[in-house]
Amino acid sequence: MTSTDAYADEPDVAALAGLLADRTRAASCLALLDGRAWTATGLARLAGVAPSTATSHLNRLVAGGPPAEERSGRHRYVRLADPGTAEMVEALAARAPRRTAPVRSLTAARRRRDLAFARICFDHLAGSLAVTITDAMTAEGLLSWDHGSALTADGAAWLRELGITDEPTGPAPARPHVRTSARASTGASNAST
Repeated sequence: MTSTDAYADEPDVAALAGLLADRTRAASCLALLDGRAWTATGLARLAGVAPSTATSHLNRLVAGGPPAEERSGRHRYVRLADPGTAEMVEALAARAPRRTAPVRSLTAARRRRDLAFARICFDHLAGSLAVTITDAMTAEGLLSWDHGSALTADGAAWLRELGITDEPTGPAPARPHVRTSARASTGASNAST
């Protein structure tokens, strides 16, 4: 048995980590957390690089799997492949060291402020608004934290009164109404409801 045979069935975590080890690619994946499909030009503007540079980075990302590509005529759009990919990027971001990134425009400053306040990431609410809602629901006895976050019986009844049920709306199973990211569980502002 050769040394390469010993790793034949192992996931290639290093390859995935290498995709995110570049600031431009990482910034693109973080931008894609909003659930929208982006063009290379939009991501280039956000990352402060030339469109050709963004295209090169997106080609590597798409080949590696985190984003999925969509075509509409001559235009190419990318988005994160699925909610699990978004959760992975969020979990990495929650554990990454913080660094001060330069704000190059008033639009960028507004976007950063708005994303910190509230954002939708695939199918959940995140940001300081989500933390405020989580704190209020906890204070009202609608959430329990005994074994992670969970709706109490009163919380489930309250959601039903609002018209939010546990019934799946399609072939996929119902998604949980409450979950937290790693950052939220350590007290930082990234709870999800």
